[in-house]
Amino acid sequence: MMDKILQEIHEIPVRARDFWQQSTPYSLPLGVPYFGMGSSYFATLAFRYWGINIQPEIASEYFYYLSQNKPVDKAVILSQSGESSETLWCADLCKQYVAITNNLASSLATRPQATQAISIQAGPEHFSSSKTYINTLLALFRGFGLDASPVVKTLENRFEQYIQQGRTMAEEVYTVLKKGPVSGLYVLGNGPNMATALEAGLILSETTRRNFHGLTIAQYDHGPKETAPGSVVIMILAKGPTYERSHTLAKQIQNAGAKVLFVEEPDTPELFSVLTNIIPFNFMAYYLAERLGITDMFSVGGKVTLVE
Repeated sequence: MMDKILQEIHEIPVRARDFWQQSTPYSLPLGVPYFGMGSSYFATLAFRYWGINIQPEIASEYFYYLSQNKPVDKAVILSQSGESSETLWCADLCKQYVAITNNLASSLATRPQATQAISIQAGPEHFSSSKTYINTLLALFRGFGLDASPVVKTLENRFEQYIQQGRTMAEEVYTVLKKGPVSGLYVLGNGPNMATALEAGLILSETTRRNFHGLTIAQYDHGPKETAPGSVVIMILAKGPTYERSHTLAKQIQNAGAKVLFVEEPDTPELFSVLTNIIPFNFMAYYLAERLGITDMFSVGGKVTLVE
C-alpha cells in the first residue's frame, strides 16, 4: 500500500501540467460561499487570505449551524470525490452552484443545480490528498484569472529537491521522536500559507498517526509557543508582511528548546508559493510513516466521504 501512496505523490507534476495546459478558460464567481471539507476547504483559504472576495465555509458547519434550511442563491462547491455527504447537503440548499471536482460523473457534478462542473483532472487518488489538492488550487487560480504557469514549471523543475527536502525533514523529526516524549508537533504558516499549514497538518497526522497541528504563525505566537521546549515546529515562509515576525519567533523558540525546520520557495511570490510549499510535506509524511513502521492508512473508520 505504501508504494501506491508514493506513486500518487510522484504524479503531482504531470497532473498539474496537464490541468493547466488542457483546461479551458472559465471564471469563478466572487462574493459567494465556497463550500468544502478538509483539503477542498483549505484550498479556498489561500485565496481568501490573499484578499480574493470569496466566503470559504466548512460545509458541515454551515449546514448544521448557519443554513437554517434557507436557500443559497449561488455558490461554488468543492469536493474531490464529488460524493462527500456534507457538500451534497449544501448542494441541496443551493438554487445554483459551480462544482469543482475530480469526478464529473459524481453526484455533485450531475445534480440539476450544477450550472457548471469543472474537472480538476488529477486522476484516481485513494490516499491522502496530494495531486488533488494541487489541482484544486490550480482550478481556483484559473477561475480567478491568475496565471500559475510559471509556478507549474517551478514545481516540475524542482520536484526532485522537494523529494529530498521531505525525506530530510522526516529523518530530522524521526530523530526527535526517538528520543522520547515530544511536547508538540506544529506546522505554521501565515496568509495564503495558512492553507498549507492546515493541509500539511492533515496529511502528516493521517499518514504518520502522530498529531501534527496546523496553525498560523500568529496563532502559535499567542500561547502554544509555551510548549516550545521539546517540540518540533515546521515554519512555512514566504516573502510577505509576516516574514520578519516569523524569523524573530523562530529564534525565540529555538532558544527555548524547539526543533525548528523551514519550508520556503524564495523565488516564488507568496500567493503562488502554496503550490510548491505543500509538496515537501507529502514526501515527509510518506518517509516518516515508513520510518515509524506504518504499513497502511485509514485504520480508524476509513477515509471519510459518506456520513450518516
